[in-house]
Amino acid sequence: MNDFASTPELVLLPAVDVADGKAVRLTQGEAGTETSYGDPVDAAADFARQGAQWIHLVDLDAAFGRGSNANVMRKVIKQVKGVQVELSGGIRDDRTLEAALESGASRINLGTAALENPEWAADVINRYGEAIAVGLDVRGTTLAARGWTRDGGDLWTVLERLEDAGCSRYVVTDVTKDGTLRGPNIELLREMTQRTPKPIVASGGVSSLDDIAALRDLVPLGVEGAIVGKALYAGQFTLAEALDVAGH
Repeated sequence: MNDFASTPELVLLPAVDVADGKAVRLTQGEAGTETSYGDPVDAAADFARQGAQWIHLVDLDAAFGRGSNANVMRKVIKQVKGVQVELSGGIRDDRTLEAALESGASRINLGTAALENPEWAADVINRYGEAIAVGLDVRGTTLAARGWTRDGGDLWTVLERLEDAGCSRYVVTDVTKDGTLRGPNIELLREMTQRTPKPIVASGGVSSLDDIAALRDLVPLGVEGAIVGKALYAGQFTLAEALDVAGH
């Protein structure tokens, strides 16, 4: 038994990002860089067939404050019964949070709201515990807010506040790498694991099976999972191959 086989598995979350009812990918999170990949329900069903245990589902129109794909989101979640869904995008108040929870998602990602409305975020974390993760979108160690167009403060200051609030999990995206296929920011993830005992889901830049292996090496430190998007759509590898490397 080699060391790699004994490393705990890395949870993979294939991403389905939805804009205007279509599955799309962005480059560095910028509106206007969408490449369309067809029907999100089909994309999610395909990932489920290949063995996904989780799907990371994002409503980009809600995230950018330009509309909502709530109906499509519900359809996707219904289609992949048995697969857990982490839902993200535009969840900023009790109304949008309750709608997200009622859609059947297993976990809700708070993004901008956790930065702009820390009291509300702390209350939600307190009420819903494990069902809430906070997305930290980072350039260097500066957080990016609202569709990554605004500066959201210092990562470590915000992390300390979220730790005090009892946040159960962080989804960490290096904005400069997202959608670029340039590899994940391993240094940032290592530093995060030193600053919080909570599980971390890595996002952004995964381009090869080697990247997945490198992230799996961080599992003992606290990186629980990785979101994989563009690499799957661009055909760099299949989800089935990725799951194999991740230890499923």
